[in-house]
Amino acid sequence: MKESYPLLVITGPTASGKTSIAAHLADRLNGEIISADSRQVYRGMNLGTGKDLEEYELHGRQIPYHLIDILDAGEVYNVFEFQKDAFRCLDEIRSRGKNSILCGGTGMYIDAILNSYHFIQVPANQERRQELEQWSDQELIALLKSLRKLHNSTDTDSKKRLIRAIEIEEYSRIHNQVVTAYPSVKSLVIGIDISREERRRRISQRLEQRLKQGMVDEVKILLDSGISPEALLFYGLEYKYLTLYLLGTISYDEMKSQLEIAIHQFAKRQMTWFRKMEKEGTHIHWMDGMLPLEAKIVKIQQLLAESGLELRDM
Repeated sequence: MKESYPLLVITGPTASGKTSIAAHLADRLNGEIISADSRQVYRGMNLGTGKDLEEYELHGRQIPYHLIDILDAGEVYNVFEFQKDAFRCLDEIRSRGKNSILCGGTGMYIDAILNSYHFIQVPANQERRQELEQWSDQELIALLKSLRKLHNSTDTDSKKRLIRAIEIEEYSRIHNQVVTAYPSVKSLVIGIDISREERRRRISQRLEQRLKQGMVDEVKILLDSGISPEALLFYGLEYKYLTLYLLGTISYDEMKSQLEIAIHQFAKRQMTWFRKMEKEGTHIHWMDGMLPLEAKIVKIQQLLAESGLELRDM
C-alpha cells in the first residue's frame, strides 16, 4: 500500500463560492485543483455547469486544474471513472511537488476519494438495454426499487439513467469482482456554509445571469452539433429543462420556473449528502460563506496548520 495522500477538500452546495476559494488557496499553497463535479468534465457545457474558468486566473497566471473539459458532451462519465482519474491526478500532482485541492459539490465523487471506494466495473449489456427500452418509466422505477432502495433521485431523471442503474444492480448481484484498492487519503474537508435564504437568492441571481449570458444558445449549439435530446436530458437540471424548452415541450417561462425549483431541490439534496457523509464519519469543517474571502482563506490556513496535514513546501 502506498503512503496516504494529503488532500485539502473544498465543498459545499451550488452557488456557495467554492471555486474562488479553492483557486486562491491553490495560489498560496503551491496547489493544483481537481474538480469534483459530475458535469464539468464535458466540453461545450460551460454556463450550465458553472465552470467559471475565469476564476482560475489569478495575478496574471493560470491556476492548474484537472478533470474539466475531458470528454465530449454526449458521453457518459460516472463515479468509477472519476475515482480512477482523480487518483491518477493525485499521483501526477504529487510527482510535480505540488499540493492537491479537491473542489466540487458532487458528494458521491468526494466520498469515493476520501474513503477509497471499491467499485465493481460494470460493462454495458446492449441486449438487456434494448429489452428495457420497451418498458415504461414507471415499470423501470418499480424494477429498480425491487433491486435496491432509491438513495439518489437522479437515477429516475431519465430512462437512460434508470436503465443504467438497473444494469449495475443486476450485474452486481452475480459478480463480486472489485477494482484494486486505492491508497488512503489524509484530508482536511472544508464545507462552505450559506443560509438557505442566501443560497436561494444566489441561485436565482445566477440563473438570471447565465440565461442573459447565452445559456439557451449553449444548449442549442449542443443539439445542433448532433447530440441527442435524450443525452442532454440525461445530464439533468439546466440541460434537461433547456432541452425541453428548445423542443417546444415547455414555454420559456415554464422552463425558467421549473429549472429554478429544480436547482433549489438539487442544492437541498447536496446538503443531505454532506450530512450523510458526516454521519458516516467524515469530519467537515463548516465555514460561514458570508465571511470576506480573505478571512476564509486565513481561517482555512489556520485549520491546515492545526490539522497536521503534511503539505509540500510552498
